[in-house]
Amino acid sequence: MRAHVEGLEARGVPATAIDLPLRKAEAAVPVYRDRVAGLDEAASGAVLSGQSYGGRVASLLAAEDSAVYAGLVCFSYPLHRPGHADWDLRSSHWPEMGIPVLFLSGESDPFARIDLLRRAIDERLPDARLVTYPKIGHSLKNVLEDVLDQTAAFVRELETTGRLG
Repeated sequence: MRAHVEGLEARGVPATAIDLPLRKAEAAVPVYRDRVAGLDEAASGAVLSGQSYGGRVASLLAAEDSAVYAGLVCFSYPLHRPGHADWDLRSSHWPEMGIPVLFLSGESDPFARIDLLRRAIDERLPDARLVTYPKIGHSLKNVLEDVLDQTAAFVRELETTGRLG
């Protein structure tokens, strides 16, 4: 996540990478919560984010404590296992997230068929924003500059609307 952090900071957006234990996503939520609580930005509401598994953990935290956070950015959200189409389990908590959400996803991501991701967002988070990248899989490395531009614009929008203060 170093490139994400450095790229966001170069765009004027403070960022910190958080190492999460690799276990069931639900079990990593308290670790994410504790690490975010120790950041200076937490006092005015942080924007949660994460790549793949980290995005799932961040979304679970947002669903539990949505009043505490200003927004959520999910890089390559893992909506389902590759080769499966069951998107319900990994998105059932989304309606509990009462914050703006930005999803950035490759259109060839085996962990999130784009038609299923659009459907899940439409049904569970109609105010969320989805940005997709043709011919890109689970890694957003080849489009990272645009991903970071989109993320910085999202954070600035949160600042402008007073959600992030």
